[in-house]
Amino acid sequence: MTKYEALKILEELENSPNMIKHALACGFVMRDLCIKLTQGNSTQSEPFDEKDWEIVGLLHDADYELTGKSLDAHTEETTKKLKEIGEKQEVIDAIRGHCDKAPRTSLMAKAIYACDELAGLVVACALVQPDKKLKSVTAESVMRKFKDKSFAAGANRDQITTCDSELGIPLEEFTKIVLTAMQEKGDVLGL
Repeated sequence: MTKYEALKILEELENSPNMIKHALACGFVMRDLCIKLTQGNSTQSEPFDEKDWEIVGLLHDADYELTGKSLDAHTEETTKKLKEIGEKQEVIDAIRGHCDKAPRTSLMAKAIYACDELAGLVVACALVQPDKKLKSVTAESVMRKFKDKSFAAGANRDQITTCDSELGIPLEEFTKIVLTAMQEKGDVLGL
């Protein structure tokens, strides 16, 4: 699957502009995480394909709005579409795993699980800046807001902290990776 095909699925599933921005943000982050996790990892036990990781980021929430934000129905429409076109099972499993519908056994599945919520928290941090831009956000300010449970209360902090336990990336470093990936594409994200 190409990025264009993934974006077409987002369009077909009638995603709002904000959901498309979230999908793009997670796609950018997942691509960077794939690169980060493969650097110096000559003993990797699973194949790493940046395109697959980006597709997972793009499509992990593709049917969230269509299903009325129902966690029971979430990922079912996306899974159906992906199976129809013969997408790789590991991509489907990673998408389903981000909402606990499949075991998170691959690094790709573990990465989308952790970055999904942090990407949302980073956007919230940008939106409280005077200029509402990602360039004004620092990793330190994200960490301060992370500790403030009333800020972006819907962002599941326990899910975010799996970056350490499941990916071996400490929270502070993970925050920098996510923020940097999003800042590099701030113009595309409109932030």
